[in-house]
Amino acid sequence: MERGENKMALIKPIRTTKKLDANGGEEEALLMSPTSRTFHEPNYNLYVLAILGWKVPINVDAMKAEIQSKLLKHPRFSSLQVIDESDDSRNMKWIPTTVNLDDHVIVPDLKPNPNNMDTDKLVEDYISNLSAVSIDMSKPLWDLHILNVKTSHAEATCIFRLHHSIGDGVSLVSLLLSCFRKSSDPTSLPTLLVSSSSSSKGKSNLSNNRGSIWSLMWQYLVKLWSCISLLFNTVVDVPMFVATALFLKDSQSPFTVPQGFKSSTRLRFVYRTVSLDDIKFIKNLTNSTVNDVILGITQAALSRYVHRKYEIEGKRKFSPQKMRCRASVVMNLRPLLGVQAVAEMIEKNAVVIQGNCFGFYIIPLSISQLDNPLDYVLKAKTTMDRKKHSLESRCTFYFSQLLVKLFGFERCF
Repeated sequence: MERGENKMALIKPIRTTKKLDANGGEEEALLMSPTSRTFHEPNYNLYVLAILGWKVPINVDAMKAEIQSKLLKHPRFSSLQVIDESDDSRNMKWIPTTVNLDDHVIVPDLKPNPNNMDTDKLVEDYISNLSAVSIDMSKPLWDLHILNVKTSHAEATCIFRLHHSIGDGVSLVSLLLSCFRKSSDPTSLPTLLVSSSSSSKGKSNLSNNRGSIWSLMWQYLVKLWSCISLLFNTVVDVPMFVATALFLKDSQSPFTVPQGFKSSTRLRFVYRTVSLDDIKFIKNLTNSTVNDVILGITQAALSRYVHRKYEIEGKRKFSPQKMRCRASVVMNLRPLLGVQAVAEMIEKNAVVIQGNCFGFYIIPLSISQLDNPLDYVLKAKTTMDRKKHSLESRCTFYFSQLLVKLFGFERCF
């Protein structure tokens, strides 16, 4: 993707196109948060792609009307991101502007090759091509691509592409879901089920044991042990994260980024559709979460790929089990807003997305061959449960904020 500070500096004159508030005055420009500003650095210039399949062809005019009435009420979808050159720290600001939906809603004329009617690959290639093209900085950094092409999975496909500086994934998902309605009841918002079995069980046990001094002592001991384990996990994880950032690298493997790799290199998106019912079945069977199941599937796939690759190449002296292979996982640090709350905030013209608020933690990936596929999920659950009981993600968030304030973006990134 094309990136760089020179390009952003050229759009300063666009400030003359400003949105007026209800009183006819210019809306105030807001300063971009340090985390959002980070996503404009060359090595962190990220986009979020949301791919949605539809059971019916998409009505473009109706889609534009929904965007006009909902998304554009949020200032981040109707503001430019401009560098403040009057400030030596080169901070960026949100500059309100008037949005032309025709510049953001793209409906390409995709015509399948008569000799090859593989529309799945046609859509896949189109999505992959988006990774080679960045959004023009002279307009708000989001767009919607509507592909009214029938595939094996859907009658039509749309791709939301948003720059990560607009917001984190949790905020964007909540905002996106608030724009939809249930197919069974077009007037009702989608619902997100929240499990409360564990909390209700704990309350019932507490009420049954209330009045017993032994149960009270036991609760204090459990809380004390929980605090000790939290402190221990944090003391271990944070130095490991710092060591990884400075010198501790992963083993050379097919997943290692090669020397000379540029972030502008074109990437290809290859995706597969899996049954959510199957994922939930495994989740309930192993008493885990959906993310645990996905991580277990990832570990199983990587393990089989590595072992098969090294067997083919004849590298039998190398043991994949000794390979150091890790992944960075993003942890949301902001309380999740419900879909109903987000919809009400949109109606009141309140700010829904408060920026990016997340931290990182590193998880080891087990590259091993296990006889029982469920063991991959159980190992993933054990790893994730331990990482959740650590302050690594919060420490990385505040530590990165401190570095930016002390040394600035140019020195840190």
